[in-house]
Amino acid sequence: MTAPGAAPGAGDGRPDHGGPAPGRAAPAGNGGGREASRPVPPASPPLVLRGRELGRDGTAVRPVVMAVVNRTTDSFFAPARMSDDDAALRAAEAALAGGAEILDIGGVRAGVGPEVGEAEEIRRVVPLVARVRTELPDLMVSVDTWRSGVARAAIDAGADLINDTWSGHDPRLIEVTGAARVGVVVSHTGGAHPRTDPYRVEYPARSASAGRGSTPQSPLAPRAPGGPEAAATGDPRDGVTDDVVRTLTHGARRAVAAGVPAASVLVDPTHDFGKNTWHSLHLLRRTAALADLGFPLLMALSRKDFVGETLDLPPGERLEGTLAATSVAAWLGARVFRAHDVRATRRVLDMVAAIRDEAPPAAALRGLA
Repeated sequence: MTAPGAAPGAGDGRPDHGGPAPGRAAPAGNGGGREASRPVPPASPPLVLRGRELGRDGTAVRPVVMAVVNRTTDSFFAPARMSDDDAALRAAEAALAGGAEILDIGGVRAGVGPEVGEAEEIRRVVPLVARVRTELPDLMVSVDTWRSGVARAAIDAGADLINDTWSGHDPRLIEVTGAARVGVVVSHTGGAHPRTDPYRVEYPARSASAGRGSTPQSPLAPRAPGGPEAAATGDPRDGVTDDVVRTLTHGARRAVAAGVPAASVLVDPTHDFGKNTWHSLHLLRRTAALADLGFPLLMALSRKDFVGETLDLPPGERLEGTLAATSVAAWLGARVFRAHDVRATRRVLDMVAAIRDEAPPAAALRGLA
C-alpha cells in the first residue's frame, strides 16, 4: 500500500475514465461472438479436510457452503449473533439441514469494538466446538481466529479448520495448524492489523509488461503475481489482484511447508479487509485468476460492506447483492462460500453447478415424462 492522497485510479481501485478498462476491447454488438467461444472457467481444486473431500456426491461436484455462527453480541449482522451455546447449536442444526458442510464459529467481532482477550475468546468458542463435534458429527468445524492459542484449544476440542482472517498476524498459528495437520485459511488484509478498518488503501499497479510470457507452475513454485492472465490485461486496477495473489501464494506455500496438507489450504482474497469497495469489486471480477493458484478458493462475500456500498443498503438488506456476487464467483471457479443465509446460498450454488455441468439437475422431467 502507498500513502493516501494519490489521484483517483492510481491504486485505490477507482476507474479513471468511463470507457472499457485499459487493455480490454469494447464489447462488440450482439455479443461479438467472443464470449460464446469461451469454455467454462476452470474451478479451483476441491477442499479436503481430515481426508474427506467436501462438495462431492458421487460424480457430482458442487461448491461448499460454510455457515457463519458467531458467539458474540456485537457482530455486524445481528441474526448471526448467538448469546449462548444452546442458541448457537440450534443455528448449527439449521445450517446442516440447509446444506452447509462447514460451520465457521467466531468469538470476536471482526471490526472495531470492545476488547476481547484470548481467555474470553476461548471461553466463547471452545465449548461450542466440542458440542458441535459431538452432536453434529457430519458438520466440519471451522474456528475464525487470528490467535494461535485459540487455534490450539479449538483443535484440541475437535476443530477441522482454522479461519485466520487476519493474514498470519500471529505467525505461530500456521505452526499450530501444521502440527495438527488440520485445514487453514490463508487470507489477505494488505498488512492491516486485527479489528481495524481500512482508510484510503491503495495498491499501485506494477508494470503492465511484468510477468508476460510466464507459464503456469506448481502452486508451490514462485509465479508471476496475478499470473499471465493478469499481466495480459494491462488493467491498472490489477494492483490489488497482484498483491492478493502474491500474499496468498506465499501464505499457502508456508502453510504446506509447516505440515498442512495442500488440499486443506484454503486461500481467501478477504473482501473488505484492508480494501475499499472498488478493490473488492475488482477482486470479484478477477476470481478466475485466484482460482488458478492451485488451492481451494474461499469467498467470504456474505452481506459485506462492498455489497452494501454498491447498492447503498444496510446489512439486513444485502441478500440479493450477496447472491449475485456469489453466482459470479462460483461461475469463475470459487469452491467454498462463507454465508449467513445458508439455504439461499446452497440453492444458488446448486444452480451454478448445473450450469457449469458439474452436477445434474435435481429433477429433469420437462419434455421427458
